Amino acid sequence: MSPIDAVLLLAFGGPEAPEEIRPFLAEVARGRTIPPARLEEVARHYAQMPGGRSPLPALTRVQARALEAMLAGINLPLPVFVGMRHGRPSVAEALAAMAARGVRRAAGVILAAFRTEASWERYQRAVAEARARTPGAPEVAFVPHVGAHPLFVQAVADRAAAALAAVPAAARAATPLVFTAHSVPVAMAAASPYVEDFHAAAAAVAARLGHGRWCLAYQSRSGPPEEPWLGPDVDAVLRGLAAAGARHVVVVPIGFVCDHVEVLYDLDVEARATAAALGLQFHRATAVNDHPAFVAALADLVQRACVAVG
Repeated sequence: MSPIDAVLLLAFGGPEAPEEIRPFLAEVARGRTIPPARLEEVARHYAQMPGGRSPLPALTRVQARALEAMLAGINLPLPVFVGMRHGRPSVAEALAAMAARGVRRAAGVILAAFRTEASWERYQRAVAEARARTPGAPEVAFVPHVGAHPLFVQAVADRAAAALAAVPAAARAATPLVFTAHSVPVAMAAASPYVEDFHAAAAAVAARLGHGRWCLAYQSRSGPPEEPWLGPDVDAVLRGLAAAGARHVVVVPIGFVCDHVEVLYDLDVEARATAAALGLQFHRATAVNDHPAFVAALADLVQRACVAVG
């Protein structure tokens, strides 16, 4: 078995110019039952981002460079390539670039905190399909998901603590933490450890903070209205908390590893507006992005994969 000689960082992707928005969304929707009205709504969300571009590709490149530097710092100087499931560079383009560099076996790192078919198996299929049509493509050995790693928990806890610090000291203990993750169809969730991954990570963060008041919420639903998806939705949770007397809320997007559109719009615009209408002071924790502990978690998973291969 070949030793691991590179890392393939896999992310969802996103448009990097206004003219890329609708072609990107058409690619995402291909073969899926996403209502056209929802796609048009998301297109407007992207258009409202600075420059009409998704921040995800640039943030992923930052994560890749940070991971490369950290690996070099632990005497594991591996090149880190980025492949997007949608957008550029595509998974096939990343594999072709690796083949051109003589890479034979790569550690595959899926940038998803929790595992379900949409956030895990689809990435693995994308790699398998791209390898089949890319001459000389390296083998890819996938590392375990990062959401269970204690350093991921540390990174999320640090982000949550910074947001909680903005709450007046006298109100902090009573302020609920609302952990959010992307909603998925109930049937998909039932066939995966997604909900268990989400609950376990949120509980670990709350325990690390010593914060007793917390709950889970889902966001960014995109399926047809007749199909059951995971809930409760974050807006419904905010209404319940306000009705129970909460005056502040800290929303922690633990299911997202970077601050992309579904965080910057669905939470910072829509959920914030809901909170304001309810008289709730809204505080949002930053996603882990390139937090050193998160990058260290990725580096540890890669290092373990290298040891396992030998």
